[in-house]
Amino acid sequence: MVEDNADTTSSSGEKSRGGCPDQLQPYPSSRQPEEWEMEKSVQGPPGQPGGSRLVGGSYPQKNAEILSSQYGINLFLAGLLLMFAWAVHAVGIRKQDPLSYLITIMLIQLLWMLWYIYRSYTQRRLIQEKDTHAGARWLKCGITLFAVITLILDSFKIGYFIGFSNCLSATEGIFPVTHAVHTLLQVYFLWCHAKDIIQSFKTLERFGVIHSVFTNLLLWTNGVLTESKHQLNEHKERLITLGFENITIDDQAPQCNCTTTLCSIFSQGMYYLYPFNIEYHILASAMLYVLWKNIGRKVEHHQQHKILFKFHGITVGTIFGLIVLISTLAVVVVYLIQMGRSKIKSELALTMFYLYGISVLTLMCVAGIVALLIYRLEERSMDNSKNPARKLDADLLVGTASGSWPLSWGSILAIICAQSHPKYTWYNLPYSILVIIEKYIQNLFIIESIHREEEKVNDDIKTLRIVTVSSGSTLSLTPSYKEIYSGAADMDNGKFPYMFDGNIYMRERSGGDGFDEVRSQASSPVTHSTSDFSLYSRNSVNNKRRILKNIAAFLFLCNLSLWIPPAFGCRPEYDNGLEEIVFGFEPWIIVVNLAMPFSIFYRMHSAASLFEVNCKT
Repeated sequence: MVEDNADTTSSSGEKSRGGCPDQLQPYPSSRQPEEWEMEKSVQGPPGQPGGSRLVGGSYPQKNAEILSSQYGINLFLAGLLLMFAWAVHAVGIRKQDPLSYLITIMLIQLLWMLWYIYRSYTQRRLIQEKDTHAGARWLKCGITLFAVITLILDSFKIGYFIGFSNCLSATEGIFPVTHAVHTLLQVYFLWCHAKDIIQSFKTLERFGVIHSVFTNLLLWTNGVLTESKHQLNEHKERLITLGFENITIDDQAPQCNCTTTLCSIFSQGMYYLYPFNIEYHILASAMLYVLWKNIGRKVEHHQQHKILFKFHGITVGTIFGLIVLISTLAVVVVYLIQMGRSKIKSELALTMFYLYGISVLTLMCVAGIVALLIYRLEERSMDNSKNPARKLDADLLVGTASGSWPLSWGSILAIICAQSHPKYTWYNLPYSILVIIEKYIQNLFIIESIHREEEKVNDDIKTLRIVTVSSGSTLSLTPSYKEIYSGAADMDNGKFPYMFDGNIYMRERSGGDGFDEVRSQASSPVTHSTSDFSLYSRNSVNNKRRILKNIAAFLFLCNLSLWIPPAFGCRPEYDNGLEEIVFGFEPWIIVVNLAMPFSIFYRMHSAASLFEVNCKT
């Protein structure tokens, strides 16, 4: 989700009016780019009212956007209700029915992607516009990693089907094969075309892209539903072990014997791979949604700076983050081993988890507050230009955080309303409050970070040197205020004043014709003096950037750490028991199953956004 400026240095490769590729027409010098674009949009051909042609031509595209979005929503709702009917064991709905629906929409997407790839190949010689903010390279690498694990999951499903082929429907064997082909082609499609700005066949492409978006959302929903049913069954098994009665486990095991010895490995291993499959589909749907929003878009032509990841300078944040990550793994292992063995061990495991969560969330809150205070001390304008990828990032952060907050508020209300409170439940109160506060602070930090303009210094200011030659043969070189932010850029590039035989040659940008000229100042012995203010300001800016990068690295690893427990079965919302007593078993389970996917995705999406923040800082 997410910006990438490493691939290209321009927002567009469109040919200019002069016929030269990759050369952009300059804006009128006396106007801002936004004003120039606005003036172009209201101008019509001679004899026609200004803007009437543009407005009239925009109606079909707006209608196509509305129609395609409604098509996608209906496609999603139909599949969602079909899965829900299967989950509640509705009469006449079998497992192969939602699988057949998913196979059909995957095949339709495969046909569309093949057609789009073929059409792009035939038009490869044409220069097409690209959105440099979409389809970040590190995001593509991440989605490729999740796709590889998803392919392993599909191979497990195929092996499981082969072992129980005597009593399983053929649909359960066709689905993983189709899904594997779909995954391979979709990853290739996203690598090659995630940055495209489609300007032809726009109506058809809108339907194809939105179909792909909701296909991935339905596959994500299917993964979430399957994994949630498995987690719920494990929770019920633990309750039965602890002595609870009248609990029914939804067992849908095949009614025949496995023909191989690997069926148990396949059935148990699949559920450890589902979290990666779930993240793969939600990331793919987000990238495809940005592609859909970019259809027919006119991008702004402006210079982009490369954003690269550098490990240098983030040692402290990385070390503390790794400590949190290792602690998380240890807590999860102990939790999964101890939970359900006995009442005392279960309570100790819950207490351990809550104390661990309180410690980590407190550190994250402090780090986020420090970062926000640093931003308040800086004076940098916000980038409010249109950017679908960045807007989607912010919307997903707020939306998924809001979707996960019912878990915390449910725990808070349960503690307040419960008549009896076991000791371990009191640790749940500060833990739940800190979850809400931490997400609130972290959202502020990330959203402000991705909207802050990059440090830019005008080329004229970079090359300008104010030279003062005193009668005492002292040359004072005083950098301008904006040059402070460029640090030692000129010195890094070897742009020192040239000194030959007592003469110092300074490069200066002439204001009129844009050419460089060399001035020679004859003098006696020359000394260089830099103001204390410049050194102090330069060091201050570097220190702030170093602190922010360490905070981003620390929060990145912390969010990965907090993604692990719920993704791999460490869910105290199930095992606490207090919420189930207050709200009832079935209502609280519904709340957990609805809110938990948002909580899991929030952590992974926050980690991706913080990685971007670290690269930009």
